[in-house]
Amino acid sequence: MHEQSQPPAAHAAPFRLVVTSATDVGRRRSVNEDSAYASERLIAVADGMGGHAHGEVASEIVVRALTEVEQRVLGGNSALAELSEVGARVVARIDERVAADEDLRGTGSTMTALCFDGKEFVLAHIGDSRAYVVREGQLRPLTRDHTFVQTLVDEGRMSEEMAATHPRRSMLVRALQSGADATVDLGAFDVRAGDRYLVCSDGLTDVVPDETIQQVLGMTEPVDAVARQLIELANEAGGPDNITVVIADVYPGNGAAE
Repeated sequence: MHEQSQPPAAHAAPFRLVVTSATDVGRRRSVNEDSAYASERLIAVADGMGGHAHGEVASEIVVRALTEVEQRVLGGNSALAELSEVGARVVARIDERVAADEDLRGTGSTMTALCFDGKEFVLAHIGDSRAYVVREGQLRPLTRDHTFVQTLVDEGRMSEEMAATHPRRSMLVRALQSGADATVDLGAFDVRAGDRYLVCSDGLTDVVPDETIQQVLGMTEPVDAVARQLIELANEAGGPDNITVVIADVYPGNGAAE
């Protein structure tokens, strides 16, 4: 776990971030297949799938690709353009690994990433990891799960309440996987001082309800303490999966008013 804030810039920036990340293997898994990335420019979670060690390979490929995205954005490239292409880059690299090692066939990963340009977040999302924002005490989801169960909800064939406990709620219909469609959901969100953003794997959201997540994120404690509390709650609820959270607090920058 770590915490860091954006270093002073040469020009007035309207906002700055303080970020932290935390991950835990949970209580029923022997390997942590989640990967996370947290900087003053980009926060992300990738939840690997494919069995022992294989999912970890895919999630690490996602994070390496996002590190490259961050560098290109820092070099002046558009965050939206870079994130629109990152899915295809990840799948191409997974294809290469599978071609070299047949044991990796079936590996893949979710990806939920928020890239900050000083004024807004640009989102890239595929799978069932999630992003939220707490603004003025209210939790708002920024992503929609790409799962079989969520498809039934969207079609009006299942209620949200039934979906929350459905045994197949983690069955993905879209992910970054060899031979699969790499199209990601894209979006952009204005930020405000006081916002708190969460990106997390389903190891949290499958066992901790949104109401509880909202309460914890609404605490005034520093992001490190909040991240630890979310991890603890998921483990207290059984910890059936790996748990990863990344939290970013938005503060006025060196040119913004309080």
